[in-house]
Amino acid sequence: MRLLHSLNQKYRFFSICKRGLMDTVYISHGSPMMAIDESIPARKFLKTWQQIFKERPNAILVISGHWDTKEPTVNVVNRNDTIYDFYGFPKSMYKLKYTPPGAPLLAKRVKELLMANGFKRVHEDKTRGVDHGTWVPLMFMYPEADIPVCQLSVQTDRDGTYHYNLGKALAPLREEGILIMGSGATTHNLGTMQPSGSPVPSWALQFDTWLKNALLEGRYEDVNHYDSRAPYGKMAHPWPDHFYPLHVAIGAAGENAKAKLVHHSWDNGTLSYASYQFTARK
Repeated sequence: MRLLHSLNQKYRFFSICKRGLMDTVYISHGSPMMAIDESIPARKFLKTWQQIFKERPNAILVISGHWDTKEPTVNVVNRNDTIYDFYGFPKSMYKLKYTPPGAPLLAKRVKELLMANGFKRVHEDKTRGVDHGTWVPLMFMYPEADIPVCQLSVQTDRDGTYHYNLGKALAPLREEGILIMGSGATTHNLGTMQPSGSPVPSWALQFDTWLKNALLEGRYEDVNHYDSRAPYGKMAHPWPDHFYPLHVAIGAAGENAKAKLVHHSWDNGTLSYASYQFTARK
């Protein structure tokens, strides 16, 4: 009976729900310090997550800017360990634990969808847990750590269109109660960070504003080619790892998805914590 119950729990999130399609989201997780620094406004936003997004997902698929592989890879584990993929931070951060259940069947489903849509090589990592691009925001969004979590990697040697198409392949998951969450940073140039409270430089403000307008106006093709169409695209993202999760979230929501800015704040001068929700149009 225990085995049967376990199997039922694992298969629960694959049932087609009558509640409608899940939205997709992109969270700017910013600095790891958000885990302990109560002054960061985005932390307060994430703590109100369940008040804003009342629909509880059956499982969560996170595309994090902190997992970069040559080819798409999913973590296939029964329980996620906490990965401390940062250094030089206060010791208290290395004592934090967030160990949600893994989602091995969701991982298999992701692999199946990707391979059926032209991504011929998709790998499984059977040891990796959750990096801080996943556990830092989730520890505020779902502090009980009782929702199964699976991670999918990005490929920084590819482009925005590739990741948009990666998301398109995953769109059926929204019918299965899966929250598809991109986790990165709207601006991510660590070499330009300033002390907290510093003014926002013009280049960061211009890129952030361009992105907001492009998303709210549905100009997703422009976002796919942000590096050539956005002002200061390369300055905002010298390396695209933290931006590609956005493209996946957009692609998974559908071509005509409506974007909504759900949070906006700045820290360290150049770090935009802009976060977005994408709803499929009927």
